[in-house]
Amino acid sequence: MNLIITLKNFYNKHYPKTRPQDKRPTANAKKNISIKQKLISRNALQVIKRLRHAGYEAYLVGGSVRDLLLGLQPKDFDVATDATPEQIRKLFRNCRLIGRRFRLAHIHFGGEIIEVSTFRRENTSAISTHRTDRFMVIHDNTYGTQQEDAVRRDFTLNALYYDPKSNRVIDTLNGIKDLAQQQIRIIGDANIRYQEDPIRMIRAIRFAGKLNFDIETTTAAPFSELNKLLWNVAPARLFEEVLKLFFTGHALASYQRLKQYHFFNLLFPQTIAHEQDVNFQKLLHLALENTDKRLATGKSINPAFLLAVILWYPLQYEINYQQKQLSSFLAQQQAMRIIIKRQLETLVIPRRLTQMMCEIWQLQYRLPKRHGKRAFVTSKHLRFRAAYDFLLLRSHVDSTLQPLANWWTEFQHATSVEQFKMTK
Repeated sequence: MNLIITLKNFYNKHYPKTRPQDKRPTANAKKNISIKQKLISRNALQVIKRLRHAGYEAYLVGGSVRDLLLGLQPKDFDVATDATPEQIRKLFRNCRLIGRRFRLAHIHFGGEIIEVSTFRRENTSAISTHRTDRFMVIHDNTYGTQQEDAVRRDFTLNALYYDPKSNRVIDTLNGIKDLAQQQIRIIGDANIRYQEDPIRMIRAIRFAGKLNFDIETTTAAPFSELNKLLWNVAPARLFEEVLKLFFTGHALASYQRLKQYHFFNLLFPQTIAHEQDVNFQKLLHLALENTDKRLATGKSINPAFLLAVILWYPLQYEINYQQKQLSSFLAQQQAMRIIIKRQLETLVIPRRLTQMMCEIWQLQYRLPKRHGKRAFVTSKHLRFRAAYDFLLLRSHVDSTLQPLANWWTEFQHATSVEQFKMTK
């Protein structure tokens, strides 16, 4: 019977200065590891099996291997192989090739997609055609070996390859050691790697928040100097990373790391004036905690809700300024337009979400108006439930809103006759 040693025990034995009070994930720490294959997608195993049968190398790679070592259930599974995207497509009828900068194969199994990448290596012979003058990689389809592919990956804990047949993890960059030490370490020179792809800074923060790991000193050192390179990233890609920060179950931890490394105000510069506002911090913490709780219980999340919370206090400040010249209603409308416009200068939010944000904000001013038909009309609004939840959050910060929140709670559970009496 194979002896399974956890990374925590391994680290305590070889690195006695560990922090025993930290309750962090642990993982197996043997070269030949007993990973629970029942946690691995059958579709991913089938993809690896077919690639191997066709004569190619194929491994599970990246975050799924990391999570399996930590005893976590991976959310998705990536495969790395020496087969080219075109060769992969010939093997799988359900394959679709995507990407220009990174050519990838997506193999569809109903609602699950197994992403398959070809081993790549650094192209040193044609730097000018593959990079901008800021080192940012704009084309990267130079194929290589598994060892070369590992060096190209961003962090050591994502450069782990798992062979399900031999139950072996290939770790050429000490990723398992970094897992044991509970730290995020970039591969190569941090300054150059961040200039190649500035999103790596956000990814480091996201992994630190998700795993409750530390970011290794030299990995975090260039953040303050290079963080503005994020504005060179495609807006859609940056927004996708922000969604991963806040809507994958570790929103509060991600926010704390963003604050620690001064990225939050970079993404949401209008919040700078409210950093020290106790009420703003309390409202935001409640919203982040609720987001994590809802995801943990399998409930849906609307990104517009949290974004509306983040910008609520800047909106109030702008409304107060606009009211010096405009009526309350016009001041509200003008302030919403200004706040959204300013936010879009730093983080491009899809129009459908900004529209929802404005509707949630507008309803905050309609909820106090409950007489006659107004309450019935408001309660049938498409965004009423989100606006009501927003009001509940605000009532936890501002006790004067508690009676209004209680009224709407009672109204929703009342009979039609009782509702009519309440609106009198």
